[in-house]
Amino acid sequence: MSRAVAGGVLALALAGAGAVPAFAGSTDRTGQDRPSHGRAKAVDFAGTVALSNCSGSVVRTPHSKPGDPALVLTNGHCIESGFPAAGEVIVDQPSTRTFKLLDAKANDVATLKASKVSYATMTDTDITIYRLTTSYRDITKKYKIKPLELADDHPVKGRAITVVSGYWKKTYSCNIDGFVHRIKEGEWTWKDSVRYTPACQTIGGTSGSPVIDHKTGKVTAINNTGNEDGERCTLNNPCEIDRKGRVTVRKGINYAQETYGIVPCVGKKSAIDLDRKGCRLPRPAAVQR
Repeated sequence: MSRAVAGGVLALALAGAGAVPAFAGSTDRTGQDRPSHGRAKAVDFAGTVALSNCSGSVVRTPHSKPGDPALVLTNGHCIESGFPAAGEVIVDQPSTRTFKLLDAKANDVATLKASKVSYATMTDTDITIYRLTTSYRDITKKYKIKPLELADDHPVKGRAITVVSGYWKKTYSCNIDGFVHRIKEGEWTWKDSVRYTPACQTIGGTSGSPVIDHKTGKVTAINNTGNEDGERCTLNNPCEIDRKGRVTVRKGINYAQETYGIVPCVGKKSAIDLDRKGCRLPRPAAVQR
């Protein structure tokens, strides 16, 4: 996770995706998409944001209402209070963090402000969800920018994707190479992660970028780490662990965390409700079941 830019401190970040691509690869008899190496179409930066050290995006679920407070999604390791420890879950923490909202051409069009960190963790996944002081309706009305929609189903192997970084105002296009049972990096472990094909060579500052599925145009994952030096399971050098406990190191390969599991946890008025049916995000230690 050495992909966030943190002025001389430990850096963590990966790549991010932005707008709605208009094509996908073909599908084989197994139901998996064959890799598509063409240039992504209609991909832009509308709805992505730049943080002080990372990338992110304004996101909604399929059941969000226009008047609901808007949410910004970035990595857990991008939270302003520092990396959450393994096993730590943060909920309803006050925040006044600001975000630069980008339009389709990557111009800064507004500064959005958080009211709180609704949820953050680096356990099982790597996400921070900020609740903003403004609604989806206001953002769309004032700036003509729609939020990105979170997919509510599992990513698809072979699917063409684009990672759009609001921090660097740069995109990365490749395919989903596969899924990793466990990724371990330092003290943190993530479950069922997305592995990119080598074309997505994301860099520091791309942490928290949305990963856009070309076929659906929705956010299917959030960019978060990559193996820089070929080391085994160390900071900035995540390793893969399969179901039998075998470890694989892939130098230069980058990863993302799936986001469909967030959708069942978002309730009315954009509240993160860990008791909602189907919500399996990690809980704070005091309320683990």
